[in-house]
Amino acid sequence: MSESRLHRLSELGQSIWIDSVSREWLRTGELERMMREDAVVGVTSNPSIFQKAMAEGDWYDEQLREVLAEEDDPKEIFLRLAADDIRAACDLFGRVWDGTKGQDGYVSLEVDPGLANDTDATIEQAQRYHDEIDRQNLYVKIPATEAGLPAIEEMTARGKSINVTLIFSLERYAAVAEAYIRGLERFVEGGGDPRPVTSVASFFVSRVDTEADKRLEEIGGHDHLKGRLAVANAKLAYARYKEIFSGGRWTALAESGASKQRCLWASTSTKNPDYRDVVYVEELIGPETVNTMPTETVQAFQDHGEVRLTLEEGVDEAEQLLDDLARAGVDYDDVTRVLEDEGVKKFADSFDELLEGVASKRAVLVSA
Repeated sequence: MSESRLHRLSELGQSIWIDSVSREWLRTGELERMMREDAVVGVTSNPSIFQKAMAEGDWYDEQLREVLAEEDDPKEIFLRLAADDIRAACDLFGRVWDGTKGQDGYVSLEVDPGLANDTDATIEQAQRYHDEIDRQNLYVKIPATEAGLPAIEEMTARGKSINVTLIFSLERYAAVAEAYIRGLERFVEGGGDPRPVTSVASFFVSRVDTEADKRLEEIGGHDHLKGRLAVANAKLAYARYKEIFSGGRWTALAESGASKQRCLWASTSTKNPDYRDVVYVEELIGPETVNTMPTETVQAFQDHGEVRLTLEEGVDEAEQLLDDLARAGVDYDDVTRVLEDEGVKKFADSFDELLEGVASKRAVLVSA
């Protein structure tokens, strides 16, 4: 097989992760095929993904019958089912984790989105996930809410690897990076070895354009500004990343073996059919980053994606765009605030749907 576009992209220093996991993929070898043919070196998951996987087919029925003999709480049933998939995926990607010395090969499981505004409960559940799944290449996903920030710091200070999710604003990104660095400092001060501890900061990309474009449409007369904020926002975040993870404070941690918290581009499928279907991959290619893609974006990029370093192009223009949008009447801070609120709600709603699906499946199996 000739070298694919995604293999060439990964050679530029960007890791390709897939934004889904299912028992079907694990058992049929589809996930392993993606590792081989699409250069996939990591997996993320969220309630929507598990809801879809568990609702379709009968891949979970046998285990569900066993679990039902011991448990009737839908949340606990879900965790039993999901934990097996996450462990299996962690084991599959274990050789990637070993081969990259712990930089890739991660599988992510998200805390209950309903806990997004509860620091203590988030910490408790994140610790439970790490304890029960018990894999070095597990990332527990914690949202970058105000309440999530101290949870991120605390879990990092305990030597646990965290995928920080639902980041939209540059200001919040700086707070996320600070929480990670403070956590590492506490861990090292307590005698911990930071080398196995890593993190990613997951910026949600396409949703930024969706919200900004909606506001520009309402204002009218600024079509030239549409479809540009998402990429500009990510490029500015990467510039901040390079600033934050340099200098004396970071150097001291790096010398003890600490790893930078890489930027991860999430929500990289194109929502607007008028935009190029791989724009959120092509425009954000750079070293020390991750792009987590849905399968349709993987397939599209393999077919016609252009591979070249783009992430550090047009940074000055990105700064200018924020000024232009402000003059046009688009409030960046409000855009990102709304997106965070909506993101938390969407994930919480998906988790509720997931639990309803588990309950429905339970009812069918019990009656049968």
